[in-house]
Amino acid sequence: MAITDKIYIKNHRQLSSQVEANFPKSAFAGATLDVLFTGDGLAKLDSATRDRVLDFAEDFLDCDCQSNPYCGCPERKFINYLLELRAQGLGPDAIVDVMGDEYLLYAYSGDILSFLDQSVRTLEAVETLADVESNLEMQERARQAKRDLTG
Repeated sequence: MAITDKIYIKNHRQLSSQVEANFPKSAFAGATLDVLFTGDGLAKLDSATRDRVLDFAEDFLDCDCQSNPYCGCPERKFINYLLELRAQGLGPDAIVDVMGDEYLLYAYSGDILSFLDQSVRTLEAVETLADVESNLEMQERARQAKRDLTG
């Protein structure tokens, strides 16, 4: 299961009642995106919530793909966002706090920790494969990315 499947809307019930529609708690579920970003969904939100939802849309849903937002770009952008927060030195609890403050999203710290651990393991595999292929540039890029994640 991808980490983006474990990212949830904070205050889901409140948002659901504001837009007068039921939608999944998962932030990247198609029905959630449809309710919040099509029709009157966005207009029905209070201004503070609307600002955060618009920030989310601007930062993650903005791409030129024909099937946007169902193209995978929002999920990739969000994964990069999580990795950047970790590279800034934030731990799982702090990452959860920041994404809550910035986008009204939440996740369980353990899920974030598992995602970061898996990311490090993936980079180790890339580093090893690059070594086998004598691709020194890729090996160094993977090594540096791993250092950024592990501190």
